[in-house]
Amino acid sequence: MNPSTLLTLVTVGISILAFNNREIVNKLILYPYVTVRYNQWYRIITHAFIHADWMHLIFNMIALWSFGGFVFNSLTVISSSPALHFMAMYFGAIVFSSISDVAKQKDNQYYASLGASGAVSAVIFFSILLNPWTLIYVFFIPCPGIVFGVLYLVYSNWMSKKGGDRINHDAHFYGSVFGLLYPLFVEPSIYKAFFYNLLHPHFL
Repeated sequence: MNPSTLLTLVTVGISILAFNNREIVNKLILYPYVTVRYNQWYRIITHAFIHADWMHLIFNMIALWSFGGFVFNSLTVISSSPALHFMAMYFGAIVFSSISDVAKQKDNQYYASLGASGAVSAVIFFSILLNPWTLIYVFFIPCPGIVFGVLYLVYSNWMSKKGGDRINHDAHFYGSVFGLLYPLFVEPSIYKAFFYNLLHPHFL
């Protein structure tokens, strides 16, 4: 079983349990205020395994399963430890995408965050580095990965500054950035291949 499938199954299982049990949500959700004051740092990881509702869960898990399979298969060619690198990228992105939240909201008793969006964003952006012209379907509309990536980063940054909704745009943005940085830890030549592919468009 590849790691993206394993993470999908585990996240779906825990999320479904949490849908019907508020106690599980309260134990796992990221409350920056509680995390810092009571040293409950495990919440930085556990919040990625619960979701707000079915739509939130389904969207994230479809993205993880589809892009994750491609990323893992690519890592088997690039690295001798593909599963280790996939897990390191995924959990590293969870932590990296949470740092901003914890720093900004540590004095806010009412702020909370949950969901795997930061980690999933990292997987998607790593896949864009591997093939920038892969077509990503946004509401059934095909969009080249590189175009989607630029628009996604701009939108996430803009919405983070604007605020006004309940979506953690910081997690999306920083998770994406982590996915772009991860080749430094696995195989920096990915960047060289990225620029070559960028200049030689081919759509899949």
